[in-house]
Amino acid sequence: MENATIRISVAGKESAELIAELSRRTFYDTFAPYNTPENMDQFLQTQFTMEQLMEEVGAPRNTFLLAWLGEEVAGYARLYEGSELPHELSGTTAIEISRIYATQEAIGKGVGKALMEACIEIAREKGTTWIWLAVWEHNGRAIAFYEKMGFEIFGKHIFVLGQDLQNDWEMKKRL
Repeated sequence: MENATIRISVAGKESAELIAELSRRTFYDTFAPYNTPENMDQFLQTQFTMEQLMEEVGAPRNTFLLAWLGEEVAGYARLYEGSELPHELSGTTAIEISRIYATQEAIGKGVGKALMEACIEIAREKGTTWIWLAVWEHNGRAIAFYEKMGFEIFGKHIFVLGQDLQNDWEMKKRL
């Protein structure tokens, strides 16, 4: 099998439905094995609906990236320039990678690295000092990847998945 080239593109409103479907599928594939069906269903039906996700695409302070492996969509990232920064980053310029996911078929093929490099490049172009993200404390594979990309843990917060209160590590990288 020949190696397909990874291509990253900035997504606009025309990609809202694709991104919303991809968001729900990659979230489910990543976390369903570790959570109850009830909590997953509640989260997807209340906090992560197609409508909510589609509204984010093209909304102010959001930048969405799509990763393509050959002709197939292989992942996406959402950069968010929110005013609510973690306490440790207040008073600085920072941008959040609020989501970064590869499809199950694309994991291990460089899609995450390509998306992360694109996120860092955009953050630098915007002149921010920090790029940061939150990751579930039990997602060891993602934490190891972020550390390899130069991120370090600096805090934590609660993430509510259905009825389950979970800890997310906050990780940052100076640009």
